[in-house]
Amino acid sequence: MGRIFGTDGVRGVANRDLTAELAVDLAVAAAHVLGEVGAFADQRPTAVVARDPRASGEFLEAAVVAGLASAGVDVHCLGVVPTPGAAFLTSFLEADMGVMISASHNAMPDNGIKFLARGGLKLDDQLEVLIEDRLEEPWDRPTGAGVGRIGDSHAGVAAYVKHLVSTCPRPLDGLRVVLDCANGAAYEVGPAVFEELGATVIAIHAEPDGLNINDNCGSTHLDDLQVAVVRHGADAGFAFDGDADRCLAVDETGAVVDGDHILAILALAARDAGRLTDDTVVATVMSNLGFVQALESAGISVIQTAVGDRYVLEAMRAGGFNMGGEQSGHVIMGDYATTGDGVLTAVHLAARMAESGTPLSRLASVMTRLPQVLINVPGVDKSRADTDPTLLGEVAIASSRLGDTGRVLLRQSGTEPLVRVMVEAATAEQATEVAEHLAGVVRLTLSL
Repeated sequence: MGRIFGTDGVRGVANRDLTAELAVDLAVAAAHVLGEVGAFADQRPTAVVARDPRASGEFLEAAVVAGLASAGVDVHCLGVVPTPGAAFLTSFLEADMGVMISASHNAMPDNGIKFLARGGLKLDDQLEVLIEDRLEEPWDRPTGAGVGRIGDSHAGVAAYVKHLVSTCPRPLDGLRVVLDCANGAAYEVGPAVFEELGATVIAIHAEPDGLNINDNCGSTHLDDLQVAVVRHGADAGFAFDGDADRCLAVDETGAVVDGDHILAILALAARDAGRLTDDTVVATVMSNLGFVQALESAGISVIQTAVGDRYVLEAMRAGGFNMGGEQSGHVIMGDYATTGDGVLTAVHLAARMAESGTPLSRLASVMTRLPQVLINVPGVDKSRADTDPTLLGEVAIASSRLGDTGRVLLRQSGTEPLVRVMVEAATAEQATEVAEHLAGVVRLTLSL
């Protein structure tokens, strides 16, 4: 079938690319692969399955559960839970594997399936390749008592809420916050956590109907949150995406606080508390140069990885670091979670505001964001982006012109035939000029 796993599981238009048949096959193959590599420790395996509220998640959940049970796996259905909640409950319930059905920030027609290993960790690339290789293969089916049993574990959500509350270093009494729940998986968890911590909560886009997830709301559409924060005189606003593994913020003036700012604020807070391992943060190559400069000037080292929270997590685990994240709002706080957690991020950002008595706008001023221009160039042969001599020559010339005041990054899309051209420079005009020039070179040299 070719490579179907992307950087974050299997994703596509539900019932066209991601069908019930494929969902069953993926679940069966995952059970077989994890069993054969010893993940089940020769015992009757258990799995947790969760989803976000999009309509297609209902039939895909049924298909995944059927596939797992037919392969002899006992299944606990969690219902609608954020991705980080599914990861936490995979560990908390001591399940041998977890499955999250979500397309994250994608539009409603899309959906996705991602698998978690014991402990709530994402599967590595090698295991995903093995799962792909086992799709649709003949296999011996268990019968009788050998088939898996299916039950509900919706009460697990309360354990996840309790966990999030327990991580907060102080109450949030006196804070007024707006939460944009993206009509997604955090529509109950987000408000519940903040209310239990004592904050005054105004929740918007917290009424999922299966069709309105990420629809002009959440972390990819911040306009409504900006308006609500100003209208309600809130101290801050926090926006989650459909599966709530990312968070972006809005300060008290309505200005956007992106993932780089959030990660910088939390890294400095952890450093000040003596909790930042080796005074090091892991980020991706997409983090703004201003972020890197701000942290390094504060004595914090920045390690940069390929784009994708899984690569951030891999670098964190390899080096023993406890904090990393992405500009998009994935922040991984390794002391409390195995993956990015939007609600957790929002809670700790609010706690930093409360304990310091400092407005979010002032906290965010710790870094100055360099002008950044990103141009997507579609319909090109992205495989040659790293090798075409003409293109590489132009990139070298542009990089030399920018010097220490900017940078150039060309990145192949993981899911589409396009190349992303990103340029940072001292001025927006210079960044735009260089980005548009390089985008033209990409169109010319990599044309199909």
